[in-house]
Amino acid sequence: MPVSPIKMADAIRVLSMEAVHKAKSGHQGMPMGMADVATVLFSKFMKFDAGKPDWADRDRFVLSAGHGSMLLYSLLHLTGYKAVTMKEIENFRQWGSLTPGHPEVHHTPGVETTTGPLGQGLATSVGMAMAEAHLAAVYGKDLVDHRTWVIAGDGCLMEGVSHEAISLAGRLKLSKLTVLFDDNNTTIDGVATIAETGDQVARFKAAGWAVKVVDGHDHGKIAAALRWATKQDRPTMIACKTLISKGAGPKEGDPHSHGYTLFDSEIVAARAAMGWDAAPFTVPDDIAKAWKSVGRRGARVRKGWEAAVAASDKGAEFTRAVVKGQLPADAFAKLEAHIAAAVENKPVNATRVHSGSALDQLIPAIPEMIGGSADLTGSNNTLVKGMGAYDTPDYAGRYVHYGVREFGMAAAMNGMALHGGVIPYSGTFLAFADYSRAAIRLGALMQAKVIHVMTHDSIGLGEDGPTHQPVEQVASLRAIPNLLVFRPADAVEAAEAWQVALQQNTTPSVMCLSRQKTPHVRTFAGENQVAKGAYELLAAQGGDAAVTIFATGTEVGLAVAAREVLQSQGKPTRVVSVPCWELFDQQPAAYRKAVIGSAPVRVAVEAGIRQGWERFIGEDGKFVGMTGFGASAPFERLYKEFGITTEAVVEAAAG
Repeated sequence: MPVSPIKMADAIRVLSMEAVHKAKSGHQGMPMGMADVATVLFSKFMKFDAGKPDWADRDRFVLSAGHGSMLLYSLLHLTGYKAVTMKEIENFRQWGSLTPGHPEVHHTPGVETTTGPLGQGLATSVGMAMAEAHLAAVYGKDLVDHRTWVIAGDGCLMEGVSHEAISLAGRLKLSKLTVLFDDNNTTIDGVATIAETGDQVARFKAAGWAVKVVDGHDHGKIAAALRWATKQDRPTMIACKTLISKGAGPKEGDPHSHGYTLFDSEIVAARAAMGWDAAPFTVPDDIAKAWKSVGRRGARVRKGWEAAVAASDKGAEFTRAVVKGQLPADAFAKLEAHIAAAVENKPVNATRVHSGSALDQLIPAIPEMIGGSADLTGSNNTLVKGMGAYDTPDYAGRYVHYGVREFGMAAAMNGMALHGGVIPYSGTFLAFADYSRAAIRLGALMQAKVIHVMTHDSIGLGEDGPTHQPVEQVASLRAIPNLLVFRPADAVEAAEAWQVALQQNTTPSVMCLSRQKTPHVRTFAGENQVAKGAYELLAAQGGDAAVTIFATGTEVGLAVAAREVLQSQGKPTRVVSVPCWELFDQQPAAYRKAVIGSAPVRVAVEAGIRQGWERFIGEDGKFVGMTGFGASAPFERLYKEFGITTEAVVEAAAG
């Protein structure tokens, strides 16, 4: 006899409550409540092959409510992902296990994105759906035709980023995106209505989504709703009315069971309520076989797809860009010629303009680059002629108008990068990194190949005043592990920074770029100097260096001017440009020691706060920069008033 779908769902419930119980921490409430929805989704609708977790045309499943990670781990184990053994389930939340407290991409096969910070999974899924739509438009539905499914809870939809993501997806009519809302009216503090009066169904409708409400424990109605979702011409949200901890006997429906670990007696009661008498961490053979058949079902479809790729005239390019994620062989040929020309012609401009000039060379050469801006295209210099707008109904365009949605934009780019086949970049002002920081951090944790263009990088933006003038943002971004923070000085460094960023496969990057013009400082090309993080731009003349000046970005020109004065005073002075601290930290110790040097006087100059500069100048070194917020005035006046001048650097060098 066929195994009852209810029993298949009960397997998720039992594994979830047992793993949480053994770990003495975690959340069995949501996995038990959404087990029925997940069973219908995976057994009847999800396109995947458990034997090939990285199949490029698989459906993506995002558990935005990442605290309910045992739902996902149970599904991965039951459907036959080899890495997620029963031992891993038993070691839930333990050191070295593949079942950490929240799902982590690249750690557990079958996990598509790291989730836990509520709302970000939903926002990331929008980027996945965007990537799918773009690649389908470029390569055709024979090669790209899959969906993105999301489970989100009340907490996800309370977070502000959900509003940005929902409105963006609705505007773009991402019809391959479906959100399954675990509508159980539950948060940690109790019922969700103690803090929420909004109508989520009405909110999604207002944002342009198609919406349905369904009993989240009725398998037939769930299947009908999912079938309906696949036929819509816009994103869909299905509000699944569920009971938290469904099947947990007396704890079923109890709002306080969100993160509650069941007692031994409650485990016994839950097992009795479900009629489950198998030993702990054991799934009866008939149920296990039924689930394993679900995991194998996609193999035939996957093999047919592989044949289609092999037969397609676009197959080689698709394999390069999407399957392998490799850059074109001549990706940097035009950029390197541009660098050589810049060394010779010495262009003077804002580094945001230099960044745009580099993109002029890169966009035609790397077709998988997709740009955008948070309503600041003209300021960020992120649009290259001929890119075309990414928009419904033709998603082949390569430029996204994200609107004023910095957080949602950064999260969507994470999703695009995780999906694969595209290299996303986008722009905003550096001061607004504070809005997108949570997604930048998560992208760094997830090793997402994303490039954040952040212009107006200091008090040099001028008249807009301190609300828009970043002083601590560069330092705060440098504090994020696995994130490259670039602050280039001129056209050459800007181009080199882009080259380095695009060569990264497991590290996102931030480009901190100026509004004001800055002098050209690089007089040599050849080996990419930005790739070293810091390098000697100008050596001391007339003896061993008495002074070393370290600088980034627009202040490198100021350091060069100060060096001329100091040299004229008989003080041999060298200038070190430091475009990327993180890359410098990766260099051999001997190189780092040589670049820092042994000059008795060390001065750092940057139009931001001092934090972190001690690694170059020591505790007793001199710093020329900001100690507080800026002000509204032309940038020349601001640099003078805040003491970031040639004279100030010379004075600091004098002791």
